[in-house]
Amino acid sequence: MKISMISEHASPLAALGGVDAGGQNVHVAALSSALARRGHRVTVYTRRDAPGLPARVQVHPRLEVVHVDAGPAEQVPKDELLPFMGELADGVVQDWGHSPPHVVHGHFWMSGVAALDAARREPGGFRVPVVQTFHALGTVKRRHQGAADTSPAERRFLEPSVGRSADRIVATCSDEVFELRAMGIDTRRVSIAPCGVDLDLFSSEGPADATSRFHRILSVGRLVPRKGVDLVIRALPYLLNAGFDDLELLIVGGGADAGGQDPEARRLLDLARELGVAGHVELRGQVPRDAMPGIFRSADAVVCTPWYEPFGIVPLEAMACGVPVVAAAVGGLTDSVVDRGTGLHVPPKDPEAIADALGTLLASPDLRTKLGQAGERRAKARYSWSRVAAETEKAYQLAIAGTADAGSMEPMEGAAL
Repeated sequence: MKISMISEHASPLAALGGVDAGGQNVHVAALSSALARRGHRVTVYTRRDAPGLPARVQVHPRLEVVHVDAGPAEQVPKDELLPFMGELADGVVQDWGHSPPHVVHGHFWMSGVAALDAARREPGGFRVPVVQTFHALGTVKRRHQGAADTSPAERRFLEPSVGRSADRIVATCSDEVFELRAMGIDTRRVSIAPCGVDLDLFSSEGPADATSRFHRILSVGRLVPRKGVDLVIRALPYLLNAGFDDLELLIVGGGADAGGQDPEARRLLDLARELGVAGHVELRGQVPRDAMPGIFRSADAVVCTPWYEPFGIVPLEAMACGVPVVAAAVGGLTDSVVDRGTGLHVPPKDPEAIADALGTLLASPDLRTKLGQAGERRAKARYSWSRVAAETEKAYQLAIAGTADAGSMEPMEGAAL
């Protein structure tokens, strides 16, 4: 099968190159690689965001990345990229030439706009089936962030339109299916294929990062308020008062100099000082991806307590390393982390509940071992990228079958930008 991926702001090369990357970068890179290993020919189209980038990068014999000129060749905040989606579609169609793919897969709603635009331009009456993965939904973001949501106003009508116009949607968790239904999208056209984890990199076998404390709690991810890292800091006084005084909270993520220039890092450090727990908090900033397994293995528990989470790769990485997870019972975390099976669920935005869950784990090495081993088994059985690729492949086949006899595509609602 010939597959085109469109990932307008998240290049897979960031993840494949080993630098710090977000979940979409990792997802697109790993899924594309896994599909290529299954014998498919995969081309990932992403926006050129630096002038020196080559037009094409051959990653594997059956996987390449194409940099498309769409807007200025510089870093542009993703919420400002919508005006360039027509140019991105231009570049995709030009690269297809007279050999269109069997399916085009958009990642994030703006990539869906470009994918549908490209698919309906295909000459000769052949319509390229469009599959869409949203990664995050604007309705959920607005619900939790309110006025702090920086998405363009057009997202309110374009995102649901992408969902209604795509031939197939690949949701990453069951919670997303309910959100899509609320948006008026026919969920009979929805498949579920979760995010995956690199089981060659993340495992319980291997050295652990050094720690000077008896207990280590770990938080990993981008330093933005919605990730809820401040909630973990607010949980520390409860733990200290409960007698767990020889512990540290290690926070990995944020800017390269997380303790100095990152505004959210400064806010977190100020909060730790205000609560009198600064001596128990370390902000390490970015670390190389290949160093992460050892950091996971050094932790007694990994805490993931965002306000909302479309899926979340960090819990999978922790589980693959045999570490129990304390997770907010939101979004995809309710699928990946099994309450009292591979970790413990807590209500969102509840520092005291986080402290209670962590206290339960810290007080019982046997429980930590039991949950960690179960998590590792679950990661291997359910979340390998080879399995995720196989499930995505089925979604492609359904999309192709559904459009085999279809005529030209109807214009996407509200697509004129």
